[in-house]
Amino acid sequence: MVNKSKEIFDAILSIDPTAKVIITGNTLDTVVIDWLEETTPILKVDIESKMAELLTTYQEKLDKKITDKASANTKLKALGLTDDEIEAIKS
Repeated sequence: MVNKSKEIFDAILSIDPTAKVIITGNTLDTVVIDWLEETTPILKVDIESKMAELLTTYQEKLDKKITDKASANTKLKALGLTDDEIEAIKS
């Protein structure tokens, strides 16, 4: 079982950056959210939607980084650099 409390917390703060909460449980189905200091509760369906959105955004950034790295290596090789020279630049 994957602990999702951090993802739940991140989604809540993405929706309401001023939210004050205590999260008990580790999945959206079993979580208990205590809304503190007059924080307006957010529906679980909205939290789940935001979690999916944040995951998609994270994956897109990761994919872009991988693509950019491959593109940069290709361009450096096209300039005549060896793999060892490219690694030397990175370190």
